[in-house]
Amino acid sequence: MNEYRTDQGRMARMFAFWSLMGLLLFGCAFLYQIVFNQAEGMRPALGGIVIPIVNVSVNGAFVVAAAVFAVGAFFLGRYQSKPKVADFLIDTESELRKVHWPSWNEVLRSSLVVVGCVLFLMGFLALVDALYGRIFDRLFIS
Repeated sequence: MNEYRTDQGRMARMFAFWSLMGLLLFGCAFLYQIVFNQAEGMRPALGGIVIPIVNVSVNGAFVVAAAVFAVGAFFLGRYQSKPKVADFLIDTESELRKVHWPSWNEVLRSSLVVVGCVLFLMGFLALVDALYGRIFDRLFIS
């Protein structure tokens, strides 16, 4: 497979690839459960082979999910090596390198300001709600 500009955007490509592989794995595990539940009582194929770490028996549902995973992984690798996608990921990584990431003290101070504003607004809205509740109770109930 001829990769496009392999020396650039490695971190963005790797993050995108493994994130999508995780989603693909989750989807295939869900597919396995659906197929396995639809075919209850499915006997294990290949003489009852069980994958020891995950305790999954190799049956028709596993073969289908594994085939979907293998095909999806192949096409995901091919898709990410297209020039248009690779250029997007390279540009994304170069823009992220320009970002000013705040220090811990800046994050802490900003978070305290946000929490303070939220608490102030929460108290203000609770007070206004209680006040309007009493006004409307006196106007419409009595």
